[in-house]
Amino acid sequence: MTTHHSGPGTMAQHALDELRRAIVSGRYRPGQRVLQEEIAESLGVSLAPVREALRALEQEGQVVYRPRRGYFITELHAADLQEIYALRQLLEERAVRQSLPALDEDAVERIALAARDCAEAARRGDVAAELEANRRFHFNILESADQPHTVRLIRLLWDSTEPYRAMYYNSPEEREKTVEAHDEILDAVRRKAADEVIAALDAHRDRALTTLTHILAAG
Repeated sequence: MTTHHSGPGTMAQHALDELRRAIVSGRYRPGQRVLQEEIAESLGVSLAPVREALRALEQEGQVVYRPRRGYFITELHAADLQEIYALRQLLEERAVRQSLPALDEDAVERIALAARDCAEAARRGDVAAELEANRRFHFNILESADQPHTVRLIRLLWDSTEPYRAMYYNSPEEREKTVEAHDEILDAVRRKAADEVIAALDAHRDRALTTLTHILAAG
């Protein structure tokens, strides 16, 4: 695939976007080696922007570099997931309590639109589109201008489990349960019921953690 990007920064971003899509679509699985030459050839770019993109993913925790072997999709153990999800619970509760009172009608509509997009992607079985809409749904709830550090840390935790989130959404049952969870969360958001939003997010997160733990045990 030939690109027409004009600068190395743009080409690196293009490579990064393509690698993210490969991860969330399940083309790359945890533990799988990332072949730089193959990616560069498929994108019609040199190795430099691919390496730059991989370094960015390494900083996010989505890939690891092994000397003389190259980059691999990060593998996590059940204990890693439990720690990450426990940290998310703490930070996301803080974020909700700060952001929810300030949500206006436009913000709530953006959350509702993301929920609809997520549901439509789930019905189509489009995992990549559902993951993108799911991310919009959650961060439209969590983000607020006066707590950038909290949200930055939440993003890092989300990014570190992205390959596993793709595995979770490959289950039709889990895609359906996500739509139901989003409906419950959205209802509580509309009513500005912070405790209910937090409880629904906790239940949503706990189900994902349980499912992913079973996937790891089976693997």
